[in-house]
Amino acid sequence: MSDLNLIQMILVVGVAFLAGMEGILDEFQFHQPLVACTLIGLVTGNLESGIILGGSLQMIALGWANIGAAVAPDAALASVAAAIILVKGGQGASGIPSAIAVAIPLAVAGLFLTMIVRTLAVPIVQMMDRAAEKGNFRQIEGLQILAICMQGVRIAIPAAAIMAVSAESVQSALQSMPAWLTEGMAIGGGMVVAVGYALVINMMANKEVWPFFILGFVLAAISELTLIGIGAIGMALVFIYLNLSKKGSSSTGGGGGNSNDPLGDILNDY
Repeated sequence: MSDLNLIQMILVVGVAFLAGMEGILDEFQFHQPLVACTLIGLVTGNLESGIILGGSLQMIALGWANIGAAVAPDAALASVAAAIILVKGGQGASGIPSAIAVAIPLAVAGLFLTMIVRTLAVPIVQMMDRAAEKGNFRQIEGLQILAICMQGVRIAIPAAAIMAVSAESVQSALQSMPAWLTEGMAIGGGMVVAVGYALVINMMANKEVWPFFILGFVLAAISELTLIGIGAIGMALVFIYLNLSKKGSSSTGGGGGNSNDPLGDILNDY
């Protein structure tokens, strides 16, 4: 893979800028690995590899969330940097394990950039407070835009720095990575996926969703079923559950026995 041309570099920096802003705005999800890697793959002509890399990183990032004062690893920086390295490495889908191996440390290193930007944002907030006291709403909006753009620059600058490195240097660096490192990071990434799922399940788990989780887990193990087939079964289960919810509500409408568990309410009637 040759070095990116100027137009591709501008588009990649633009995607990185949007990913950085979305890490705070959280509206269009550009910071999500699946979206960021897919967009970078699209603008660089490596759409398939970008989608595969984004899907792999998305599974790892499932359990990354800001909880209290603990800040999650930077998924935006990890996604953008890994996608650029994958494209410049020229290895296609075979280079995904190496890109993931680089992405995980970068996600942790991105926390340092996040702390710097948020520290710089403190004076901006104070300036916004003073502008609010004067009723200067235009200044408040301008400072808000400035603070959000700082988040975009936080990802755009590292992206530009990685693109400034020649493709040959990236390829030689990836090829020099020992097998124990790439394989170890791939195994570790798989473990992180399991942890992410466990965190999500721990937040959602109750007696209503456990049966559906178990059923889906079993169906996913059947190799003859395609994703479309599993999706159709899921939609059917949704309609069945909604119908049971209506029947459970109507059967217990006057008795005060509605426990917000439609399956349990219906069974209790018998």
